[in-house]
Amino acid sequence: MTINGKKHLNHFSLNYPNVAIIDPPDAVERIHNRVSMLQVVNGLKIPSHNENFSIPKQIVIYDCESLSDPSNTNTLQFPVIAKPLVANGSATSHQLLVVFNTDGLNGLKSPLILQEFVNHGGVVFKVYVVGEFVQCVKRPSLPDISEEELGTLGGLLPFSQISDLTSQGHDTMHIEKAEMPPSSFVHDIANGLRRAMKLNLFNFDMIRDTSAGNRYLVIDINYFPGYAKLPSYETALTDFFWEIVHKKPSEAASLEIKECQDSSSDGRGPQLP
Repeated sequence: MTINGKKHLNHFSLNYPNVAIIDPPDAVERIHNRVSMLQVVNGLKIPSHNENFSIPKQIVIYDCESLSDPSNTNTLQFPVIAKPLVANGSATSHQLLVVFNTDGLNGLKSPLILQEFVNHGGVVFKVYVVGEFVQCVKRPSLPDISEEELGTLGGLLPFSQISDLTSQGHDTMHIEKAEMPPSSFVHDIANGLRRAMKLNLFNFDMIRDTSAGNRYLVIDINYFPGYAKLPSYETALTDFFWEIVHKKPSEAASLEIKECQDSSSDGRGPQLP
């Protein structure tokens, strides 16, 4: 949202204080940037579990010169996933590539994130959050890439072409057999993210490292995702909105917008570290 947009929304909120602002724009903008998006994960403090969680190793590439400098990329182990820096739901933000070796880096355009690919059994756990409502579902993901397969693959490929080149292929039996993560573990991460990000409507993608069965990695966070894919989403959303509308004004979510913020004075939103 632009500076003027924030000013208009702030003005509206002041004139109509009984209208609840569910999620402040500044908080939404944070997860539209793949650098700041996952920073919150490593700072979460949740009750102790047998499972642990973190984010994959990743680096930020701001220009093409950085891609050609080995000192910037030699900390990562191939294959890696190349993701656009902006994650705003546009078609461009979903153009993800798997890079198999250093030669593949030459075909990338900056700025972007390079994130280590972790074998995870071809299953991603999508966790949907609507206020205090949390539901986890499993969906197909990129198949595992063995050392042998990695040796035969070169350059880079878009996500859509990876499943055709691996032994797992389009088989879906592994999804049905995949064990769900413990419910209490999922809820604790979801509630921790909700409080830390000050957001109520989002989902996050989580994978389980096949080399360590109790290690989970949060790989992506999306604001106001496609809830239509979630079973009984209508009830979850209507219950949440009903609760928000019927809260006392002092309890409703408030909008906190600073009209002149150093970090967004140029209208581009939060600045990268």
